[in-house]
Amino acid sequence: MTSTSIYLIAGEVSGDTHGAELMHALSDRIPGVDLSGTGGPEMHSISTNVRDWVEDAAVMGIWEVLKHYKWFKQQFDAMLAEIIELKPDALILIDYPGFNLRMAKAVREALPQTKIIYYISPQVWAWNKGRIPKMAELLDQMICIFPFEKDIFQDAGLATEFVGHPIVDELAEKTISVERDPKLVGLFPGSREREVARLFPVMIEAARRLSIEHPSLRFKAPAASKKLALQMRSLISKAKVSTELIEISTGDSHALMQKAACGVIASGTATLEAAYYGLPYCLMYRIAWPTYFIGKMLIKVDYIGLVNILAGKQVVEEFIQGDADPCHIQHALDRFLTDDEHRNNVIAQLVETSSKLGDSGCHVRAADSVAKVLAL
Repeated sequence: MTSTSIYLIAGEVSGDTHGAELMHALSDRIPGVDLSGTGGPEMHSISTNVRDWVEDAAVMGIWEVLKHYKWFKQQFDAMLAEIIELKPDALILIDYPGFNLRMAKAVREALPQTKIIYYISPQVWAWNKGRIPKMAELLDQMICIFPFEKDIFQDAGLATEFVGHPIVDELAEKTISVERDPKLVGLFPGSREREVARLFPVMIEAARRLSIEHPSLRFKAPAASKKLALQMRSLISKAKVSTELIEISTGDSHALMQKAACGVIASGTATLEAAYYGLPYCLMYRIAWPTYFIGKMLIKVDYIGLVNILAGKQVVEEFIQGDADPCHIQHALDRFLTDDEHRNNVIAQLVETSSKLGDSGCHVRAADSVAKVLAL
């Protein structure tokens, strides 16, 4: 009896984390399953047949992708050739829509018998609803992580299952018993080099200004990798800010979200993580202006932050492009530090909104969904 083979593709740090948890669940649900693909260090640690490319692949925005088009084309062609050679029973695409939706089309044409499953649905409901009918033709199953997504895809004829959000499982394991430090502010500039380059200097200047008003404040910024930590320390040095003011750490963002009094966060999954832990924060978002203007024409949602989208209203302040400046960030953080009523109101709304993410057991339910598609 031949084993079931599954090929997975993730292209970002968060996708690598979710992919690794799904791989664990698939191994439990489908004994002897053969897992291979392309992802990050966490997925590679589970199966050496998963290649780690995340640090290079995690670019953000149309402009950045275009600048690296040749490299991405080479990666795409090599990956497609590998999939065609392996002929997996299923291809699981994890978020990363610009790359993965093209891969879905190529694999559907080359291997019509391979089941194509999307885990962590692309947010086409925000930027291109016209692609949903085409996705219904390409995909065998959509596994979504936000409750409002199920009806959107199901109405287009795509088999869809809401399994809950992965962070409910992942963050519950990382919950610690600790009191918040009223003098500690968290700076979360993101997990990509370009993100850090654009956002962290703004955060550094906001921290410098805030420290003048509140000399006893301390600031801490967690880096997603040692490489990013070096980049962040270099930016602090360039800004001529005391290294004693801002501490750079590596890999402890979740602990900081539970310890800090408040924070500023780059748009992304970290905003949901902070909501889960009840950290009052403001959001900042900056990308290349050409990418922003194109996105402005395409994106059809009222908010950028996932928490605000999930809540259907503004729970946290969003500072976008030109508004993502030290003055706005300083004011928002100062209000958290000095206005108890405002801070407590935001915390209550964050807790209420995060409760919509579903119950624990997301990855187990996702693995069950994959097994059903494969009739196992």
